[in-house]
Amino acid sequence: MPKIKTNRSAAKRFRKTGSGKFAFSKSHHRHILTSKSPKRKRGLRQAQLICTSDMKEVRRLLPNG
Repeated sequence: MPKIKTNRSAAKRFRKTGSGKFAFSKSHHRHILTSKSPKRKRGLRQAQLICTSDMKEVRRLLPNG
């Protein structure tokens, strides 16, 4: 049997937490930050967790963690 490959685009976007969930960083925090409020930018700094309905798909994309 061939090895199961990791989806490389998903590997760059998601990381596994200590409890086994997947975290991702929010978008819109790369450039044109002068027009965004400090409150909005502060919220974009925080990582988000994948919701449970998407967990099955992300696990399939990242079989090796």
